[in-house]
Amino acid sequence: MRPDLDRWLPRPGLRVSHRRETSAPADVLWDTARHVQLHDTAMLGPLIRWRIPGTRGDISFAELFQSPPFIVLDSGRDHALVSGLVGRIWTLRRDYPHLADPEEFSAWRNRGTARVVFANWIEPVVDGRCALVSETRVEGFGSQGRLGIAAVRPIVSTFHHLVGSEGIAAAIRLAERERSGPQSISE
Repeated sequence: MRPDLDRWLPRPGLRVSHRRETSAPADVLWDTARHVQLHDTAMLGPLIRWRIPGTRGDISFAELFQSPPFIVLDSGRDHALVSGLVGRIWTLRRDYPHLADPEEFSAWRNRGTARVVFANWIEPVVDGRCALVSETRVEGFGSQGRLGIAAVRPIVSTFHHLVGSEGIAAAIRLAERERSGPQSISE
């Protein structure tokens, strides 16, 4: 089910959401989604590696969102992961302070920075289908923080579709392939 994102970031200055349905079972879809690696995507992986220098191409998205500079905010539910990141996300240098726990994320209000929530989850759809959903929320603090968010808005507008067309699509493809089992070739 949908995680409570308002708990972490109720008033985002920027919000992006993607959703794709499949007939693959939720357990299979979640497992495959957790194992998609950055190098399984054509442009999304390199873009992430550019924004977070030092990130390996063979890291899975699940590992990425559970390792610094991210902090896990909520992973207690089946088929959901909510992570957070804070800092000056608009700079080219890696300026993402380390957070000790989710409470520190909630309390973060440093001027000239932003808080970002990354949430991924599976939700049921009619007729036994399910959907893989991804939502990102961003909130800037102070005038520099809000200007920073305004500066990244065109980049987000240009590239956010890659989450659905590459990341989620790869998970759906793998889940449907696994659901249908080994393929036989007939001549």
